[in-house]
Amino acid sequence: MRTRLTEMFGIEFPVMLAGMGGVSYHELVAAVSEAGGIGTLGASTMREHELPEEMRLVRERTQKPFGVDLLTALPDQVDKGIRTVIDGGASIFVAGLGVPREVIDLLHKNNVLVGSMCGKVKHAVAAVASGCDFVVAQGTEAGGHTGTVATMALVPQVVDAVGEQVPVVAAGGLYDGRGLAAALALGADGVWIGTRFIATPEARAVNGYKDMLLATSEDGTTISRAYTGKTCRVVANEWTRHYEKNPADLKPFPQQAIASMQAGVNHLGYPTGTEVDAAREFYPAGQGVGAINELVPAAELVRRIVHEAETVLSRIGKLPAR
Repeated sequence: MRTRLTEMFGIEFPVMLAGMGGVSYHELVAAVSEAGGIGTLGASTMREHELPEEMRLVRERTQKPFGVDLLTALPDQVDKGIRTVIDGGASIFVAGLGVPREVIDLLHKNNVLVGSMCGKVKHAVAAVASGCDFVVAQGTEAGGHTGTVATMALVPQVVDAVGEQVPVVAAGGLYDGRGLAAALALGADGVWIGTRFIATPEARAVNGYKDMLLATSEDGTTISRAYTGKTCRVVANEWTRHYEKNPADLKPFPQQAIASMQAGVNHLGYPTGTEVDAAREFYPAGQGVGAINELVPAAELVRRIVHEAETVLSRIGKLPAR
């Protein structure tokens, strides 16, 4: 399955692991990359000393390309992390909240490709104008920080706006090969998948997170500012309902993130097995969560997604022409 994305990254399959803060650590990243997709470290929750160690551990497990995702809205995070990204051997750098032009230039000088998360067409246009090599068009169905435009509407509009210049990657509520086939039909060159990869043995997750995903239906998530101060799709619970009823209590980013951590309801990045209050904990999840009913090893999941997409595309290709 060859697309501009596989050609650009030198990978087998156009499947990208989302750089989920608190979840996408070395074990999961290496498994996805080794299986032929491309794993992305979620560095937004990592302390300064953790990122170089995580990159080293990825490289111990695979020689295939991998990436790093940072939230550039956090003060000084890019300045402190960018040299680590370069020195650690990452092939791509992805930012969830914009990439400064000087950072893009520095990364390009060091042969690192740059991508940007985009929730609107204008975000994608600005990213390409700044020099980004690809964009991820993420619909509101996605888990974690997300916008307001649906994936089915957003992806083709982003493709029309910038698809002739750079590859577009589709994201938001995608969890299987049908989603990959649909993304390709919309003009995208691959998919960026998050929530489905949380439900794997390799994903880092506090106690209760994976079980909660297995138990949550497609309407069991909500977009809330309750954990970070920014709109974030999470599993609905007591904490989110409190802020729905008391919006005046919300603080802006990053003060709300600090408040949720101090309240003991935000443990993203904590070790697997950490005990939490599942009725209030921060569990980012997309609307595809209702389709998750088992834990699947990450490498097997990559193969399943690609096989199913090939089956769907083959079936569609056999439909009689009018």
